[in-house]
Amino acid sequence: MDHYLDIRVLPDPEFGQVELLNALYAKLHRVLPSLTQGRVGVSFPAHRRTLGECLRLHGTLADLLNLTEVNWLQGMRDYIHIGEPAQVPATARFRVVRRVQAKSAHNKRRRSVAKGWLSEEEALTRIPDTQQKAMSLPYAEMHSLSTQSRMRLYIEHGPLLDKPVVGTFNAYGLSATTTIPWF
Repeated sequence: MDHYLDIRVLPDPEFGQVELLNALYAKLHRVLPSLTQGRVGVSFPAHRRTLGECLRLHGTLADLLNLTEVNWLQGMRDYIHIGEPAQVPATARFRVVRRVQAKSAHNKRRRSVAKGWLSEEEALTRIPDTQQKAMSLPYAEMHSLSTQSRMRLYIEHGPLLDKPVVGTFNAYGLSATTTIPWF
C-alpha cells in the first residue's frame, strides 16, 4: 500500500457536499470488492463532524490505476475532481479506519426474541426506543441493497500508529485491524 488517490467533491449549488460524498462512496462500495479483492482501503482526510469533501483511496499503483480506468464514476464526473495516484510520503504514520455499528433498540429486541430470552411483547416493553445510543461519529448514509432501506455507516479514524498493520479491507474499504497511511 504505497500509493493513494484523492477524489474531492466539488461545491455545487444544487447538491450538498455530504449528499455528493454519500453518492460517491456508495458507487465505490458497489465496485470495490470485485475490482480490488480487499486490497484497497479508504479514509477521509478532512473528517470532522462529517466525513468532509475528500475520499482517499489507499493501495498499490496498479490497483488505483485499475479503479480509475473502470467507469464506476458515471454520473458523478461533473461533481468531483479526481487527483493523480501519488506515492505515500515517507513520513506517513498509520491508522485504522473502521466501521462502528450502533446498538439499536430494534436490534436488541430482535435478538432477544430470536434467542428465546423474551417474547415479542416483553421485548417491546423491556427494551424501549430510549435505549438507542446516540453516535457522534461522522457517517455515510447509503441505500441498503439487501434491505431496501437507508442505513448509516459510522466511521471511526483510530489513533495514529508508528507501524503499519497489513491485512485486507471489507467492501467499504474499511478494516477493524488493517491500517492505512495517514499524512
